[in-house]
Amino acid sequence: MKDILQQLEDRRATARLGGGQRRIDAQHAKGKLTARERIELLLDEGSFEEFDMFVAHRCTDFGMEADRPAGDGVVTGWGTVNGRMVYVFAQDFTVMGGSVSETHAAKICKIMDMALQNGAPVIGMNDSGGARIQEGVASLAAYGEVFQRNILASGVVPQISLIMGPCAGGAVYSPAMTDFIFMVKDSSYMFVTGPDVVKTVTNEQVTAEELGGASTHTRKSSVADGAFENDVEALAETRRLIDFLPLNNREKAPVRPFFDDPARIEPSLDTLVPDNPNQPYDMKELILKLADEADFFEIQRDFAANIITGFIRLEGQSIGVVANQPMVLAGCLDIDASRKAARFVRFCDAFEIPILTLVDVPGFLPGTSQEYGGVIKHGAKLLFAYGEATVPKVTVLTRKTYGGAYVVMSSKHLRGDFNYAWPTAEVAVMGAKGAVEILYRSELGDKEKIAGRVKDYEDRFANPFVAAEKGFIDEVIMPHSTRRRVARAFASLRSKKLTNPWKKHDNIPL
Repeated sequence: MKDILQQLEDRRATARLGGGQRRIDAQHAKGKLTARERIELLLDEGSFEEFDMFVAHRCTDFGMEADRPAGDGVVTGWGTVNGRMVYVFAQDFTVMGGSVSETHAAKICKIMDMALQNGAPVIGMNDSGGARIQEGVASLAAYGEVFQRNILASGVVPQISLIMGPCAGGAVYSPAMTDFIFMVKDSSYMFVTGPDVVKTVTNEQVTAEELGGASTHTRKSSVADGAFENDVEALAETRRLIDFLPLNNREKAPVRPFFDDPARIEPSLDTLVPDNPNQPYDMKELILKLADEADFFEIQRDFAANIITGFIRLEGQSIGVVANQPMVLAGCLDIDASRKAARFVRFCDAFEIPILTLVDVPGFLPGTSQEYGGVIKHGAKLLFAYGEATVPKVTVLTRKTYGGAYVVMSSKHLRGDFNYAWPTAEVAVMGAKGAVEILYRSELGDKEKIAGRVKDYEDRFANPFVAAEKGFIDEVIMPHSTRRRVARAFASLRSKKLTNPWKKHDNIPL
């Protein structure tokens, strides 16, 4: 009996070593952790339960039968994050470069099936050289099986991808279908075709970092939602994100203990909006002053900074925040901002996370590049996302909201539940100057007359009361009491029930 037990321990020790000490040292030399070290940091201590430790590949071509390492390049299982169950897989670069074989993918599919069945998030740590060439089409078929599960799990359980090394070719499409993608600066990259292929086909000279590094995907392409300095920071921030999310679409996000008075008065908000309508201010200041303990987890901070998305808590409950940022492009909506916010709103709606919208928007960004790029269709995505969302929606207008952008930003007409405005808010079709130039075109030569018309227009429309008279604004509130009003609004909406008409699925303008 002792011999058998010892044999098990020996097999486990071999499996835990992955590709061997030399390769583990090489992984550490690149500033990267191993698959098992990553899982240990992500999960609560001692909570990891591993599956399929002894699985080996079945390939017999190219002499592969001589090298059948246990685990086949991926560590899979489940554990807890702050006591809540999650399923994880971590590709092991020390075993055949983390390449995906038929059995490697089958291990991933097994835990994804279990996550769907048991209603828990899936966190994938990608560090792979791609499909295992020796297995040919079998490895491509294996990718397809993983993709299918990503699709079925979408909107059912949260899916988070951590890119912690290479992720290239077909491998990139699995993370692309998950809810959040985090990358590690200088050690991770994603692209469909690598620098060598790019050079051959298009003659462009580009490095892997320029083509698909963390800064490329967080600033330019919007493929990734955040980039961190190293593996440790990425894993710590992932734990923080998981705390804001429900386990699945039938449960609410966890309520955390809070030590912040929901009725806290914030006098500094009374002077947040400058007297000069053209002077910007930082909308993040408002977000931090509304949030419990000023805790804000921002999503896609470096992309389309004219709109802010992320999570806060109010009375311990998770709230998704979408806010125009007057500091960037005057808070205009454009193609990138519309796509960024629409995806975030749809995530919140899928997982029953209420949405707070903070509005200061002069309109959509004008210009040929926007029109040629399809701003109509992209702007419609945000409109569609807000309109289909059935979660509690509270909106606060801080300064101006003009034209179509007023309707798009969670207005009453898109089933906003509570629509508040500060006294500084203006709801109008357009700014006073533009409106007067259209309404009084015949008087344009008389500057004094036009100035008078502009003042009249501002006195009549540059306030929230016209909209309030029509019931489009529920209440004009004092800025200093915003936290109390918003917290009470969400508290009153906790039992909200709203369903859309039956459909197989909608056809959002993609």
